[in-house]
Amino acid sequence: MEQARARGVAEPAYPAVAHIPAQMTREQARGGQTRGAQGGDEQVRGEQVRGEHVRGEQVRGEHTHSEPAPPIPVQRHSVRGQILEALRAALVGGELEPGEVYSAPVLAARFGVSATPVREAMQQLAHEGAVEVVPNRGFRVAERSARELAELIEIRSLLEVPVMLRLARTVPARQWAALRPLAEATVTAAARGDIAAYVDADRAFHGAILTLSGNQQLVMVADDLHRRSQWPLATGPVHVRRADLIADAAEHTALLDALVAQDLTVVNSLVREHFNGAQ
Repeated sequence: MEQARARGVAEPAYPAVAHIPAQMTREQARGGQTRGAQGGDEQVRGEQVRGEHVRGEQVRGEHTHSEPAPPIPVQRHSVRGQILEALRAALVGGELEPGEVYSAPVLAARFGVSATPVREAMQQLAHEGAVEVVPNRGFRVAERSARELAELIEIRSLLEVPVMLRLARTVPARQWAALRPLAEATVTAAARGDIAAYVDADRAFHGAILTLSGNQQLVMVADDLHRRSQWPLATGPVHVRRADLIADAAEHTALLDALVAQDLTVVNSLVREHFNGAQ
């Protein structure tokens, strides 16, 4: 099982406020002419009405352009999102130990941010099942057993194997070629022994394959299962050797080659072996 090292996050400067200008259209009054004495009077009245209409339009136009809509603030870089990713990395790397309770203020001091984005990120992890809320204390890291890991791997296999076999029959080679950089990213991270980078690249590669199915619900469910399978066991993080990472990454490139060749037998074998090795 891949583990990741924690990555520190510094609070970025808040971006400038973005302005979204209001766009308004203006109708132009256009009047007709009538003939005859009564028609002349009607024309005069019509011109007066149209004049008032035009003036009304001008007033509205002047108000729109002289008093722009209030600016809508857009936060381009989410502090909460960065803290969430840092906490996930710390969780995978074992720096957040199973069974231990961590308070938001203490973690906030570690990252150099306020406690609010840390609490929000921890609430998200609680929603995912990685931690549980301890009232008036903080958040306790979940203690997961080897049985739970095996169950997660089994579910992933049940979901992904048939999808990959179907895609191997239907997806053209040029689309598989677009995934080559993702497979190579896992190889590069494995060669460096960078577990944090490998974990991210591994999940990106599997997600990209499943995205070709066009089933976004499947992609989200599979990604959640994949992420949860990377959490440490109650006994602590498992030491992962660089050689194991390299072998695992090699399976990605071999799988991609088999998918390009539409070799269903090899695809089936590689995917099942890949999941078995993750336990």
